[in-house]
Amino acid sequence: MTEAADLLLTGAEVHALTDPDRTAEAVAIRDGEIVRVGSEYEVRFLDGVETKVIELDGGVVLPGFIDAHTHVQLLGQYELHADLWGIERRDACLDALRDHAAELDAESGAADGRDEWAIGFRYDESAWDDDRPLTREDLDAVSEGRPVAVFRIDVHSASLNSAAVERLRDDLPESDVRTEDGEPTGVIVEDALDVLWERVAPDREDARELLDAAQERAHRLGVTGVHDMVRNTTLPWAYRALDRADRLRLRVRLNYWADHLDAVAEAGLAPGAGSEFVRTGAIKSYTDGSIGSHTARLREPYADLDGVDADSGDADAGGDDADGERGQWVIEPDELRAIVADAADAGFPVAAHAIGDAAIDAALDAFEDADAALADPNRRYRIEHAELADDEQIDRMAAAGVVASAQPNFLQWADEGGLYDRRLGVERRERADRFRRWLSAGVPVAFGSDCMPMDPLYGVHHAVNAPTDEQRISVTEALRAYTYGGAFAAGDEDRLGTIEVGKEADLVALERSPWDDPGGIDDVDVALTVVDGDVVYDDR
Repeated sequence: MTEAADLLLTGAEVHALTDPDRTAEAVAIRDGEIVRVGSEYEVRFLDGVETKVIELDGGVVLPGFIDAHTHVQLLGQYELHADLWGIERRDACLDALRDHAAELDAESGAADGRDEWAIGFRYDESAWDDDRPLTREDLDAVSEGRPVAVFRIDVHSASLNSAAVERLRDDLPESDVRTEDGEPTGVIVEDALDVLWERVAPDREDARELLDAAQERAHRLGVTGVHDMVRNTTLPWAYRALDRADRLRLRVRLNYWADHLDAVAEAGLAPGAGSEFVRTGAIKSYTDGSIGSHTARLREPYADLDGVDADSGDADAGGDDADGERGQWVIEPDELRAIVADAADAGFPVAAHAIGDAAIDAALDAFEDADAALADPNRRYRIEHAELADDEQIDRMAAAGVVASAQPNFLQWADEGGLYDRRLGVERRERADRFRRWLSAGVPVAFGSDCMPMDPLYGVHHAVNAPTDEQRISVTEALRAYTYGGAFAAGDEDRLGTIEVGKEADLVALERSPWDDPGGIDDVDVALTVVDGDVVYDDR
C-alpha cells in the first residue's frame, strides 16, 4: 500500500516550470519531498488520516522563488531601521529620517550626543527633482549630535552627517570621499563604505534578530532560497545557529567575499558542502561599482560626467581616468585575475560583480584564464549583474557557460528619460539587461534582487514589461530564471527549481495567474509559501 502524504495542495493550477512547461492540478508532499504531481484524482489517492489538505481555489502553484543575488542582512535592517524605499522627494526622505532619530531619542531618553547611529537604507535620489545625493548639510538637519548614515539604494554610496564624518574621518580612504572646495560633502563611495559598515555592523545577537525579520519577510514574498553575498558579517554564524535550532526555513548558499577565501578553504567549506539548509557557494568579488553612484566601470565616459570631475564637479583637467568620468575599479583587473586563480586552485568558482562593459571584460578575461566551464556543477562561474554586456561579451559568456546573475528590477531605472538615460545615454541604456538577447545566445540566466527590493514578482514584472524587445522576455522565461535559474547557478538543479517528483518541496502559491495579466504581475499577491514541506506563510 502506498504511504499517505503529509500535505496535499489541491484545486490549483500547478506550473512545474520544466522544459517544456508542465501543468497539473495538485501536488503531494511527504517528508519534505514532492512525491506526486498530477490530476487531483491521482493525488487524492495519497490522502490519509493525518494528511493536511490545502484547497487553493484555482491559485497558481510554482516552484519556490530563489533569489540568486541578495544581502539578507540588509533585508533585516530594512525591517529594523529607517527604510526609505519609494520616497520621491528630498524633504519627505529627511522627514522620515528625523522621525527615526526621534524614536531613538525617545528610547534613549536623551536629546543629543548619543553613541547609537541613526541609519537609513534604500534612498534613491534618481526620482527627485534635482537628482542630487543627500549631503552632510541635509543630514545635519536630521541630527547634529547623533551620527547619521544613509545608504543609497545600490549600497555603493552613502551619505553622512557632520557627526558621522568626524567619527570616521581618520579611517576613510581619501579617494572615496567626495569633496567640494576641499571639504567632505558627506558622500562616500565604494571602499569607504567598508569603514562605515565596521562601525554599524550588527553583533551576533543582533544578527539573529535581523535574520528572523528577514526570513519572515522573504516568506511573505514567496522566497524559499537565497544566494547571500556575505562579507564581514556575523550572518553565517546566525544562519548556522538557527539551522541547529531547527528554526531556519530558507535554503541558503553562502557566497563568501574573496578576502575570506583562505579562511573558507582552511575550514574545509568546499562548494556545495553543508547542511540541508546552509551550503557553501562561490567566492564573491567586485570589479566595479554601480551606475547610480557613477562607479560602474565603463569603456566610454558617463553621459552626465563627460569632461567633468566625478568628485568635485570641476572641468576635466585631463589625465587617464583621474577624473573618474568612466567610473572606477573597485578591484583592479590584475588583482581580479589573481583572485580567480587562487579560488580555482582552492576548488572554488568566482561570482564577480561586473556592471560596466569594461568591468565585464575584466571578469571574462579572468575566468577564461582560469577554468570557467559548466563541467562541474559546483564550479559554475558567475557574473553578477552583467548589465552592459555587448554582443561579443554575451557570446563569450555563452561559450564558457558563465551564468548571468541578473536583477530584472534594475529595469526600473531603464525607461526613457530615467536614471540610465541620464547616466549612460540612449544607446547604452537600451543595451542594459538584454535578457532576450542573453537567452537567445544560450547564456544561463539566474534572477535575483540585490534587495532593490527583494520581491521576485516585482522583478518578473519588469522583465516581462521591459522597455525594449531585447530586454523583454516571456512570463514563463522570467519565472524560470527566478526558480530553476537560481538552482542551476548553484548546482542545485537536481533538487530545486522545478516541481517534479523527488525534488525538495519548496513551493509558492499565488492568488492569481501572472500569465492572465502580464501587465499587472507586480500586483499579484503570494497566498502560500512552503519550504521543505512545511507551510511557512499562509495569507489565503
